[in-house]
Formats: sequence, C-alpha cells, structure tokens
Amino acid sequence: LNALMEMFGDLNFTVLGFSCNQFGLQSPEVNHETLNVLKYVRPGGGFVPKFPVFGKVEVNGLNEEPLFTFLKVYLTFVSAESLPFVNAVIGDIKKFYWSPIKVNDIRWNFEKFLISADVGGEIHRRTSVEAAPQADISGRVTIPQ
Repeated sequence: LNALMEMFGDLNFTVLGFSCNQFGLQSPEVNHETLNVLKYVRPGGGFVPKFPVFGKVEVNGLNEEPLFTFLKVYLTFVSAESLPFVNAVIGDIKKFYWSPIKVNDIRWNFEKFLISADVGGEIHRRTSVEAAPQADISGRVTIPQ
C-alpha cells in the first residue's frame, strides 16, 4: 500500500487503512498498538505506513461498520465487473469470525475499494487481496493542472 502512495500520492489519491480482526484473528492488538505492530512485527523491519490507519473495525457480520455495508451492497449490484473475483467458494469458514456469512462479504484482509476523491465519491471497483490495482488507479486519478 505504501507503493501505491508513492506512485499516486501526488495525484489526488490516498489509501485509507482499516484494521480488522475478523480474518483468522490475525489482528488481536488494541488500536494504540497497531502502528507498532506494523513497524516491528508484520510486516516489520521499521515499516511506517504513508497513509492514515484508522482504529479496528468489523467489516462483515451483524456489527459491520455502515461504510462497509454500503460498499459491499453497492459493488455487488452495480455490475459483475466491479466484483470479478467473487466465486462460489467463500473460503474456510473456520477462519471467519463473524455471522452471518454472505456472498458479498469481504473475504480477507487487504481487499481494496477504489473510490474517487471528487465530491460525491464515485465508487469504481472492488479488488481482491491478490489483485494489483495500479491500472485501475492510473486510469482514474485526477492529474493536477
């Protein structure tokens, strides 16, 4: 994500990071520990995010943040292209810590949503953990005049 900030950070673009412990319980730290976990543990090596990192949220289930409810519903019904990676296999439910499990749920940490920074914040795409969003971003960032 820092690489995305280095590529596009001067072009009306930013990454917003949200910590979540719903995927394999991989983020058990409390909010004030998150930056130190990133710096010293995972990924470690002195890593410092070049983007805002928010407090821990739930992105799926009964207690999910309304922002993620909206994003998931919007991108599920806009077009099949906005959610190209979703297939019938949801994953190993033993690693999911929420209920109910829905087909449009976020599947793992580091899924990405591309939203314009313009007024109105048009929602463009949702990409999987594995996807590299550089092409989508470069086609949509606003280059300052």
